[in-house]
Amino acid sequence: MTRKITRIAIPTLVLLFLYVPILVLALYSFTDSTQIGAIRSFTLDNYVTLFTTPELQNMILGTVLLALSSALIATVLGTLGAIGAFYSNKRAASAIDTVNQIPVINADVVTGFSLCILLVVVLGISKESYIPLLFGHVTLSAPFVYLSVIPKLKQMDSSLYEAALDLGAKPFQALRKVVIPQILSGMISGFSLAITLSLDDYFIATYTKPATFDTISTYVVNATKGSQTSIKTALWALSTLIFLIVILIVVVRNMKIERRNMKEERL
Repeated sequence: MTRKITRIAIPTLVLLFLYVPILVLALYSFTDSTQIGAIRSFTLDNYVTLFTTPELQNMILGTVLLALSSALIATVLGTLGAIGAFYSNKRAASAIDTVNQIPVINADVVTGFSLCILLVVVLGISKESYIPLLFGHVTLSAPFVYLSVIPKLKQMDSSLYEAALDLGAKPFQALRKVVIPQILSGMISGFSLAITLSLDDYFIATYTKPATFDTISTYVVNATKGSQTSIKTALWALSTLIFLIVILIVVVRNMKIERRNMKEERL
């Protein structure tokens, strides 16, 4: 009996620890309170401010475009790197794996500061060109795409590519029609993870972004230091919407996986 209670209590406490703060924040986003602690009346003013303030609109749009563009480039580079490592000899594959692990383990603040020195100071690339920022987010995300694709490649029969070549397919055709369909789910997972990493990043963006540009992370940090209360509370609404979007994506994805598994079981 005690073991059963423990098995239920521990996961419950963990879930409460993770989600109660977010739910409290979501609750306050529907109030006119200026600080956490006292609920006054319920209102949608925070959401109105979020969608009608040009400064917030530009910040959100810029962050989303940066996340999508960097995730797309990172997915291409990470997938090509994974395919190259998979079809290389053991020594080369081991070297690629080791090099890929360094950005994953390395602290973001070190990566951001190093990229700033290399691109801006050494190479002389202007931060106003957005190239250092885009390059930084690609550097952050590509190794995680690699880690998402490699397991799918290992599940695949390595002789399929050679078989396609023997049957007359050109290398690019064999890659596009044989290899890519086998690892597509890993690529999608890597792309989704790359978007999340870009949206969440603070340190790399801080060191590489133009002075007039803010991502959600850098904007939130700067806003908490300011005195515009309406902007601060509008960010509560933004956080709530991000959380709801994530839940929706997870639910839809799980439903698709369940339907796919049911079809496979019927077959």
